[in-house]
Amino acid sequence: MGLNTAIERMTARIAGILSTNAPSVYVYGSYVLADFRLGWSDIDILVLTEKPIAQQQADELVSLRQTMTADEPLNPFYRCFEGGMLTLDAFVRRVPTRVVYWGTSGQRITDSYSFDACCMKELLDCGRHLHGKDVRGQLAPPSYEDIRASIQSHYDAIRRYASHSGRSIYSFGWILDIARCVYTLRTGQIISKTAAGEWALSCRLFGDDAALRTALAVRREPQAYHANAALQDLAEELGEVIQRYADVLEAELTAAPISAGYPRA
Repeated sequence: MGLNTAIERMTARIAGILSTNAPSVYVYGSYVLADFRLGWSDIDILVLTEKPIAQQQADELVSLRQTMTADEPLNPFYRCFEGGMLTLDAFVRRVPTRVVYWGTSGQRITDSYSFDACCMKELLDCGRHLHGKDVRGQLAPPSYEDIRASIQSHYDAIRRYASHSGRSIYSFGWILDIARCVYTLRTGQIISKTAAGEWALSCRLFGDDAALRTALAVRREPQAYHANAALQDLAEELGEVIQRYADVLEAELTAAPISAGYPRA
């Protein structure tokens, strides 16, 4: 089964469970940016409903990824879905409600879910509407200041959590994240991680390109590298490189004005 078919079937199941709630279903992220890579990427999904999600519906939705995988054990895509399901009103006003959340480490029923400014811009500019009424007109577009603040938060996380990298190919993701943050600061636009890495390579953004070239190679074919012991050894030693690349992002944040408008093409 292909990726598109898996998305269609997941959308139909969600819409069926929430048929009385007037759901609007969206995908965004690597899939819509033509950068989905099995073995690395998620399928980012957002479901906004007109009516609150009932407990019985939430109980069925929270385990839906596992249910569909069990029904089709050879399908590798259902486990890749991540995102939130909640009312449009709660999403807009950021107030508590019953939320179904799917994440990398698991799933749960919780009471809140929100986007940062970069995700919101991506949803509004590039997101694909799959089912129901398109309600994105009721979502406020983020300002440049909002986007800059989101990138600042991401930068803070890099400094805090990426000084030591793990023995995993996903450690290379920090490098592509930094490239995308710099691109967004300069242009106000959201592009894929692969495209951002290629852009950073073309303009010699980081000077030392070796780690960036490796990150791009891994991103393009992650399944070919998961069992590569030499690459895992290299990933474990990336902390210092990631922090040097973060120095470039820090300089961009300093240069980017805290004022309306996108500063540099």
